[in-house]
Amino acid sequence: MTLRTESSTSTGRIGDSPQRPDATLKVTGQFAYSSDLWMEGMLWGSTLRSPHPYARIRSIDIAPALAMAGVQAVLTADDVPGINAYGLDHPDQPVLAEDVVRYQGEPVALVAADHPEVARLAAERIVVDYEQLTPITDAMTAVGHVDWNTPGRTGVPSLHPDGNLVRHVKIRTGDPDPKADVVIIGEYDVGMQDQAFLGPESGLAVPAEDGGIDLYVATQWLHVDQKQICAALGLGPDKVRLTLAGVGGAFGGREDLSMHVHACLLAIHTGKPVKIVYNRAESFLGHVHRHPARMRYEHGVRRDGTIVYVHATIYLDGGAYASSTPAVVANAATMGIGPYDVPNVRMDCYGAYTNNPPCGAMRGFGTVQAAYAYEAQLDRIAAELGLDPVGVRCRNALHEGSRVPTGQLVDSAAPVVELLHRVEALPLPPPVDPSRLDLREQPGGVSNTTHGEGVRRGVGYAVAFKNVGFSEGFDDYSTARVRLEIVGGEPVVTVYTAAAEVGQGLVTVEQQIVRTELGVEKVVLAPADTRVGNGGSTSASRQTYVTGGALKAACEAVRAEVFDVAQRCYGRMVRGLRLVDGKVVSDTEGGIGSLADLLADTVVERTVEWRHRPTYPLDPETGQADAHVQYAFAAHRAVVDVDTELGLVKVVALDCVQDVGRAINPQAVRGQIYGGSVQGLGLAVMEEIVVTDGLVRNASFTDYLIPTILDVPPMRVELLEYADPHAPYGLRGVGEPPTISSGPAILSALRQATRQPLTHIPVHPDHLIGGPVALTNPE
Repeated sequence: MTLRTESSTSTGRIGDSPQRPDATLKVTGQFAYSSDLWMEGMLWGSTLRSPHPYARIRSIDIAPALAMAGVQAVLTADDVPGINAYGLDHPDQPVLAEDVVRYQGEPVALVAADHPEVARLAAERIVVDYEQLTPITDAMTAVGHVDWNTPGRTGVPSLHPDGNLVRHVKIRTGDPDPKADVVIIGEYDVGMQDQAFLGPESGLAVPAEDGGIDLYVATQWLHVDQKQICAALGLGPDKVRLTLAGVGGAFGGREDLSMHVHACLLAIHTGKPVKIVYNRAESFLGHVHRHPARMRYEHGVRRDGTIVYVHATIYLDGGAYASSTPAVVANAATMGIGPYDVPNVRMDCYGAYTNNPPCGAMRGFGTVQAAYAYEAQLDRIAAELGLDPVGVRCRNALHEGSRVPTGQLVDSAAPVVELLHRVEALPLPPPVDPSRLDLREQPGGVSNTTHGEGVRRGVGYAVAFKNVGFSEGFDDYSTARVRLEIVGGEPVVTVYTAAAEVGQGLVTVEQQIVRTELGVEKVVLAPADTRVGNGGSTSASRQTYVTGGALKAACEAVRAEVFDVAQRCYGRMVRGLRLVDGKVVSDTEGGIGSLADLLADTVVERTVEWRHRPTYPLDPETGQADAHVQYAFAAHRAVVDVDTELGLVKVVALDCVQDVGRAINPQAVRGQIYGGSVQGLGLAVMEEIVVTDGLVRNASFTDYLIPTILDVPPMRVELLEYADPHAPYGLRGVGEPPTISSGPAILSALRQATRQPLTHIPVHPDHLIGGPVALTNPE
């Protein structure tokens, strides 16, 4: 079935690229973000955080803070009325620390005052007597493993009652003792990356007359926030109401609670609205990050490059609390060998508690770390056997009909080979003309550090795949309510969902779906809040799929009711009814009537709770299951110039071809690919939260580097549209795959240019300096 066969003057349908409804406000600086919230008479909240990564709390003296003029409240763990614990999957994180702090920055006490600076200064006056403890900062050590080959216990102290192991996922398939012609072994580590959203954590809590609380907050998942807040406050969901405030970026960092409960506690205690806004340093300490990883991969291959087996071990550092580590571990394990058809797999992936900052969701969600290892291994296989890197990938590529290591059938398009061939065929950038020196084209840029001496160019490739939506039997659904009525003589549709718009463009997609399904131009998006059924998280590349599916189904239900009204008005059965430009038309009878005439004062409203096809839990011993609902694929080619004397990098081009199933909004899809690719670039060559003995050393955008406009190269993007028959409109989630394959492609290009192994990500300048190193199997 095609969706664009009928003639229509309506704009912004499926397949179009209409302007975002919030675009003008954002580019002109008029959009209201959560940090802009304000209410007459409100107070300001501030949080006292632990300066230590691991310590016992002997005592807390709040008297000096209470004595300050303007201070309205000072709260500690004793003031939490409900359960002093929260968490996405495991409620293991205290709202305010009681007996022990497990990471630097853990909240210990709260202050509310009539001025933000008074609140901050009062928090500094709180006296906490700590007994410092020795932090555990290595994930492998935390779970008691001596080394890669010795998973025995070493008597490490437990950070939580059940020990330091959050989750261990095992994948076992094929021959347990396979034989290969060549064995390639590599060890890799990935540093901690920050989501680096520009809008800091912020929100406004307003006490209500019914004894409840209204919270306006930037988040990714209103209902899971509500559930955790209710438990902490000891209130029912009817008394805790959340409304989405303007979100200044997310990328996974807003899935967990930050200031949510703190603002609510202060507001309930004082009886006044309370606003909390983090500064940048507090933001680095106050949200989860990407899991650092240590990985060991062993690939056994035939002489022709066919992969016989993969044995891999991954350790993910979850930090002090679980957050979404269990799901991140599952993703790293189930997709940890890449989009390759491998008959024999032994994978062990561990998630550990440590005294490092908590880690959780970030774009790519476990697969980013693994991709650096498996793609480096593919390059090493090609180098060892004298084969073409793209050819080796194509030889082993997944395709429709393949089975992944969990035993799941890939039952829709998996065009890995085509993606690679298409990205390889894109035009390469021209070489630098030595007669025309432009510092902007040189490694080091306008800093004038090099004029082309010692600069080498490298070209690298990488391919990735990622699950879409929640997995392993999770009840993944979304709710949409659609209301069609006549206002001022014209049809208007109002859409109600609790799905969070965090910049990805859901607000445009929702309007496009309504215009396509109902043929109505004017579509109003109601504010997202918890009065609507659960919309699930804006993560896992799932919202267009799941909330889009719910909205499509709700529109279909509204349309069916409209057709019933039209049939009754027409007086007899009419076939082939459609909604076009605010009118009901028939394939056989022509125009039936306008919606304004047919509906008059009638309001048609339908609510739908929509689920994708089911997934299933992994077998705990073998990892076998149909665990994921859908896979998405992308391929990148990176071109880099490297000053091999100074260790400076210029990414010259970063091109991508991605299968998007169906481009609901092609411009928005390209925007997602551009943005995801830049985040991959950042992790590859510059982004790393430096943590030493549990202490963050660079909690600012001065010292934590992210790509600027001068670092971002031209990017060619091609979209393939192989529809997934199981998905609404055939679409695939698009936000995460480009973050997975872009970084490994850059590392591949850097290795080609420098002949260095480059096993630490991000690459540091000193890693790039030195003589040639052959990429062959170590003896």
